[in-house]
Amino acid sequence: MRAVVYERYGPPEVLHLTEVSTPIPAAHEVLIQVRATTVSSGDWRVRSLEVPAGFGLIIRLVFGFSRPKQPILGSELAGVVEAVGSDVSRFRPGDPLVAFSDSAMGCHAEYICLPEDGQLARKPSNLNFHEAAALCFGGTTALAVLRQAKVQPGERVLINGASGSVGTATVQLACHLGADVIGVCSSANQDLVHSLGASQVIDYQQTDFSQCGDTYDVIIDTAGTAPFARSRRCLRPGGRLVLLQAGLGAMLLSPWQTVSSNMTVIAGPLNVKAGDVRQLAELAEAGIYRPVIDRHYPLEQIVAAHRYVDSGRKTGNVVITMDPEG
Repeated sequence: MRAVVYERYGPPEVLHLTEVSTPIPAAHEVLIQVRATTVSSGDWRVRSLEVPAGFGLIIRLVFGFSRPKQPILGSELAGVVEAVGSDVSRFRPGDPLVAFSDSAMGCHAEYICLPEDGQLARKPSNLNFHEAAALCFGGTTALAVLRQAKVQPGERVLINGASGSVGTATVQLACHLGADVIGVCSSANQDLVHSLGASQVIDYQQTDFSQCGDTYDVIIDTAGTAPFARSRRCLRPGGRLVLLQAGLGAMLLSPWQTVSSNMTVIAGPLNVKAGDVRQLAELAEAGIYRPVIDRHYPLEQIVAAHRYVDSGRKTGNVVITMDPEG
């Protein structure tokens, strides 16, 4: 099968398309033919080792100190079950699926084996494979963030970086919870964020949200530009600040900031639950959540796709298509 691999960390040019052996499913695994996948910010960080301050050594320990342990990137996909292991009961060949492999990666390939009890769900019938491939990375992060922030109906929630993969998912899912959502993004993406349900959109190129005089129950910073020092002035008493790109120092400081103020600062690993992908698929089927797609690239143009994600200019998700027609 074809797969995109890399043997060393570095720029997009370390990636190359090659032939590798097609995996064989174990007893509790399903073999999935990948129809589409994505290049996410997670792929960029793992490939380049560009991580928040203090995490350089940690990411090497997890993903490989001198070279990658897993040579195939990609954490989400949409595809079709090709074969199943002897003990699989939930799925059968021909089932269309969405899947999230998370830090195990491996989705930038024509086939992948994943455990039956992993983050798998049947593909929503109202999404094509290219759309469904982008369901999980931003969506699972958004669900975990909203859970940890304990967002309630009627609360004012500001999302800094509202036009990215995580931001667009969080806007939609926060609105579904009944929150009053205010998005922060560039002027070019204001209409998009409004269309996702935000009641107000702030153009960060023209206005500093922290200087507006407005206050919020929750601030979710997906962009890494709204630390506690900047955000605290516009958090209401009892408010919550979620820092998705916090460095190690900010993580270690967050418990002290919480106990020394009347606010909660959340910075650290997110808790993705076993049923999150299934929940996202159900929300998509109901028309409540739909991934935002920026660009499509064929597998052969994976380097160009990574270059675009590296640029920091993407809106929503960048999809990689396996079929020539894609």
